[in-house]
Amino acid sequence: MRHLEYKWLVGITFVLGLVMQILDVTVLNVALATLGREFDVGAGVLQWVLTGYMVSLAVFIPASGWIADRFGSKRAFLSAVVIFTVASVLCGLAPNVWALIAARVLQGVGGGMLVPVGQAMLFRAFPPHERAKASAVLAIPITIAPMLGPLIGGVLVQFASWRWIFFINVPVGALALTFTVLFLREERQERPGAFDVPGFVLAGAGLALLLVGLEQSAGSGWSSPASWAPLAASALLIGALAWRELSVRHPMLDLRLLRDRMFGTGNALLMCMTGAMFSVLFLTPLYVQNVRDGSPTLAGLVLMPQALSMLLVTQVVSRVYGRIGPRRLILAGFGVQLLVGLALQTLTETTPIWWLITCLTAQGVAMALLMTPVQTATFARIASASMGRASSLFNSGRQVAMALGTAIVATVLVAATNLALAGLDPARPELAAQAQMAGFRGAYLVTLGFSVLGVLVALRLRDSDAAPTLDPTHRAVEPEQTGRVG
Repeated sequence: MRHLEYKWLVGITFVLGLVMQILDVTVLNVALATLGREFDVGAGVLQWVLTGYMVSLAVFIPASGWIADRFGSKRAFLSAVVIFTVASVLCGLAPNVWALIAARVLQGVGGGMLVPVGQAMLFRAFPPHERAKASAVLAIPITIAPMLGPLIGGVLVQFASWRWIFFINVPVGALALTFTVLFLREERQERPGAFDVPGFVLAGAGLALLLVGLEQSAGSGWSSPASWAPLAASALLIGALAWRELSVRHPMLDLRLLRDRMFGTGNALLMCMTGAMFSVLFLTPLYVQNVRDGSPTLAGLVLMPQALSMLLVTQVVSRVYGRIGPRRLILAGFGVQLLVGLALQTLTETTPIWWLITCLTAQGVAMALLMTPVQTATFARIASASMGRASSLFNSGRQVAMALGTAIVATVLVAATNLALAGLDPARPELAAQAQMAGFRGAYLVTLGFSVLGVLVALRLRDSDAAPTLDPTHRAVEPEQTGRVG
């Protein structure tokens, strides 16, 4: 391995850690029903296996940038891998559901540091004009792990034991640990500043309550106290956080970074991109299983072509990004996503599965056109010293966008289905299937809304703002091509 350039060693190490984390999330989803029977608990308790991890992520993602700056990125990443791996073993050994939930919270501590710290190391290792290649590296686990996770989880639960869905993290974690110790260099900022305790508390509590409120709204509705109470509390805490972080010299979440035109625009694009794509990824397995009476395995197989098309097109995008620039690629990505949203409106109870696969394959192209340019351009003007905190802010936004997209889609799905069911003749049960399909078409409109918003934000984007990430011979961008707004 010593003959490899250091940047690729960082990439391999981060990919191993990212595969471990993403596999853990996707594998667990297929085992929830088994866990409920194993521990004899209802959905309300079982939900905390997911929610406990999510809340822990929300608390530690904002702090990850300061931790890496203060103690060193290698040490922080090493600690994250160790915590996540040990917590995985504890999950597999859990004697009851409460022990499992506690271990999942500990997993969230490691996961909350793993991705932001790893991403910051990756972007520091690659010079700005090669960061599109770094984003292409990230595309590997982001596409392959979700594709394999449900399949691996199903096989382990059916033929081995649910405990092995956690134990499989151990060899991957051991490999990531080995690469970290042997190959990574320590990077520490000379003046990280004091730990912002009020910022840590406000960010952790505010983001955790926001994610809990959004998750509850997806199941209980927005009018439920379980939804609006944490959302109202999170609004107050996040407002206090913004005031605090903009008034101190060394904030926990450096919101001042959003003043950079490219970084602020990139974070807005991330929200639109995640909302548009996650809505489809959330709805499609439900459509296959609930409307088409397909198996979970079929639902997973339907998603595989999307992952493959994204992986292939990403490799092309990473090579042409430096010559084309982010603006046209991102506009093209949202354009393809708009077409996907329109095509999904044609789905019925009897639509051939090949048409759904075609739509999802096109979405894979859209994801490839968006993911690499957004991730690369967003960090174009971020200095190396600020990379850790910028990555914390970026990944905090990603978590919020995923929860927000899920909440909106679930709400629209329920509302549209209930509206279609209203006034139907109960003596004609065949109409219920049509009403259910109308609900799905209404929910699929969410991806159109996020895509339109993404186009509007992308029109504000200027290739010149991302000049450091472009090829040296293509950094001069003419004013009329920038599409500057305001």
